[in-house]
Amino acid sequence: MLQGRRRECEALDGLLERIRRGESSSLVLRGESGVGKSALLSYLAGRASGFRVARATGVQSEMELAFAGVHHLCAPLLDGLEALPGPQREALSVAFGLRSGEPPDRFLVALAVLNLLAETAEARPLVCVVDDAQWLDQTSALVLAFVARRLLAERVAIVFAVREPVEADVLAGVPALRIDGLAADDARALLATAVPGRLDERVRDRIVAETRGNPLALLELPAGLTPAELAGGFALPDARPLANRIERSFLQRTQALPHDTQRLLLLAAAEPVGDLDLLWRAAERLGVGADAGRPAEAAGLIELGLTARFKHPLVRSAVYRGAAVSDRRAAHAALAEATNPGADPDRRAWHRAHASARPDEAIAAELLRSADRAAGRGGLAAKAAFLEWATKLTPDPGLRAERALEAAQAKLLVADHAACADLLAAARTGPLDELRRARLDRLRGRLTLVAQRGGDAAPRLLDAARRLAPLDGDAARETYLEAISAAVFAGRLAEGPGVEDVAREARTAPPGTQPRDALLAAVAVRFADGYASAIPALPDALRGLDDGRWLWLACRLAQDLWDDELWHALATRGVREARESGALSTLPIVATHRAALHVHAGAFDAAAVLLDEIEAVTLATGVAPVRYGALVLAAWQGDLDHTHALLERNVQNAVARGEGSGLGVFHWATALLHNAAGRYEDALAAAQRACEHEDMISYGWALVELVEAGVRVGQRDVAAAAFARLRERTQASGTEWALGAEASAHALLADAPEPLHQEAIERLGRSRGAVHLARAQLLYGEWLRREQRRTDARTVLRGAHERFTRIGARAFAERAWRELRATGESTPRLTDATRDALTPQEAQIARFARDGHTNPEIAERLFISPRTVEYHLHKVFRKLGVSTRRELRTALPDAPSPLGCS
Repeated sequence: MLQGRRRECEALDGLLERIRRGESSSLVLRGESGVGKSALLSYLAGRASGFRVARATGVQSEMELAFAGVHHLCAPLLDGLEALPGPQREALSVAFGLRSGEPPDRFLVALAVLNLLAETAEARPLVCVVDDAQWLDQTSALVLAFVARRLLAERVAIVFAVREPVEADVLAGVPALRIDGLAADDARALLATAVPGRLDERVRDRIVAETRGNPLALLELPAGLTPAELAGGFALPDARPLANRIERSFLQRTQALPHDTQRLLLLAAAEPVGDLDLLWRAAERLGVGADAGRPAEAAGLIELGLTARFKHPLVRSAVYRGAAVSDRRAAHAALAEATNPGADPDRRAWHRAHASARPDEAIAAELLRSADRAAGRGGLAAKAAFLEWATKLTPDPGLRAERALEAAQAKLLVADHAACADLLAAARTGPLDELRRARLDRLRGRLTLVAQRGGDAAPRLLDAARRLAPLDGDAARETYLEAISAAVFAGRLAEGPGVEDVAREARTAPPGTQPRDALLAAVAVRFADGYASAIPALPDALRGLDDGRWLWLACRLAQDLWDDELWHALATRGVREARESGALSTLPIVATHRAALHVHAGAFDAAAVLLDEIEAVTLATGVAPVRYGALVLAAWQGDLDHTHALLERNVQNAVARGEGSGLGVFHWATALLHNAAGRYEDALAAAQRACEHEDMISYGWALVELVEAGVRVGQRDVAAAAFARLRERTQASGTEWALGAEASAHALLADAPEPLHQEAIERLGRSRGAVHLARAQLLYGEWLRREQRRTDARTVLRGAHERFTRIGARAFAERAWRELRATGESTPRLTDATRDALTPQEAQIARFARDGHTNPEIAERLFISPRTVEYHLHKVFRKLGVSTRRELRTALPDAPSPLGCS
């Protein structure tokens, strides 16, 4: 692994694994100069054991030479040229100067390159690495972008590295991996390798900050510093070697303008709304005349129309960052004076804060008044920003510590963990009474909970709750609820008291009357006295909850109660409120529960979209990764390799964080996956591991898997014991989902199972559980087939097969199809649902094949490779239940030929 590049290296390892499985993959590594893109390409090439590796590098001086880049890449592969169809071979030979001829058609060249790579990969997998792709000649860039978008089943990977910013991005749309600077800890570790002697911590931190974690800069910058500068920070230059070249050029252009024009630009940069009237009022206060804007407009830096708008975001950045601190303060002071305090008090307070050179209680108090108003416009992030500035400007140490705690809490809610930690450190230096010390320790525990979801969060929060109990009952009850949540996450990896112990102690909290207090009481009963004891009070407590911060926990409890109607109401509300308020610390968790609900309802595409959003939020905020929803989706989709890859990546992370509840989810997902594929011995082992601890949600679901796996491998005593534990929960729950799951599991053990199968289908049909309904149909159809009732079995199994196919649960669909084949059915009846299961490209290829076109002919028409055609036809045959092209005429009797071809 490269220093600090675990995520990126895992992505490249996953890409190679997909190629080994016979798939294709394309990826663009995007980032600034020196960030490590070339090192990652070298890593990829070094890991490509058993692959053929082709390389190319964009060269700035060759950007005018058509096909130069693609020739560089393909030159070592031209031994496969003779295998190409004649027109393609001719086009590529002319493009590469191997023979003379008319300028070749670019698309024909692109198709030739695609087939050349595919032909090369027949012998062994091929990895193409293209460095400095921003300097490829335009024709080569277009050709390779074309190829990258059409690879599918050729055992070929193309990985580009692009230095940003890039003006004409022909690779837009190709999957990308953003390469940013290293995290602070990794940057410090890399910097230590470049400094032979002692490095002062302040110097180290400043270098890390100035380079923004750029690996090349971290290695090069210390070379220009003297030992004294490195050891003590004396005369450390204020250099920014990585300032964007475009930004530097903008700064040079602004510095060439008249002085008043520069002051006007600084005012515009400091006033982000673009209020032109405000800008001119502030300019007047600085003595800047009305003509000052003309040179900047003439230089193409700003437009002063209805609003003030910079021509490029980096112009604003260059102007503001390039100005002296005193000039920036003067600009903010003028803007504050020009702002109407009655019409816009919050913007005025903001400018006053930035104009102040020293603590000022009047400004700090004004910022506090603005914080709540700002939250209405900018959400929690705006409120947190005002509170942070109020803290900085508070002169009294005690009051500053109090405000630091309030600001830290706001920063925690918006997942700004670094600022939260800084504010807590600032609070710790002030005079704190016992209440404030307890609040500080609570916030430290909450920070651990959000960032890790495990570790020592529960003991910290429990200790803080004990100390808060005699001082602030409301805060103590909240903290006990947080401690229970942390203990739930810790699960089997808990350090110190487990969730039962925390729940028992939570009962000693001072009584309260808020809906949140009812939730605490019900949750304490749930974990101290057992599942069934919580049923009378817990559902009502969840429905009555009015505090959005706890909706993620409410969603989790609703799933544990098998109440998918309540789950739907809470998850929908939770995602909406988290987005509207900007509560980024809770959004990934509550959205994960909403994604899991989509899977439960059979809406796999909707789940995937939401999971992409979750991934983006966690990467942007540093919140502990939330992969529970991704595992639920992958397991139900039946993608064995993808699920195992997710498991391998996340089990280690969960253990490192101390998030034991994740292990329960991982083992349940494995059991479900193996049951779907008919690998019952593996399913039994995974389900037993999942049931070793009563993790919320996954324990009840794992019991279902344990029942089926135990029955299938002949361990009926294991299955019966699991069913008894399952029934205790489902009977207590009493929902249609719970009782349907119970009936379906009971049918596997019963001597007369048919009424139970039918009950399961009826009950689950009245729930939101589309995947569970299809599974109940499958189990019933399998029983009917074993009873030799083939006609009845076919009807039920067709329904299960069609549901699973439409949903996208591939492993269960395959299992249903195997059962259908066992009933004697050779070709499933083609329904609208089955036909709709074909993607547009699959349908197009199927119709070409039906009408007698060969794979190479189809490939040439659709600008793909013959291997991709073969891959799609394999999926078409499986989906339509046919095995020959002749059978396509029956399966697609009335479908028109695509593109008017016959």
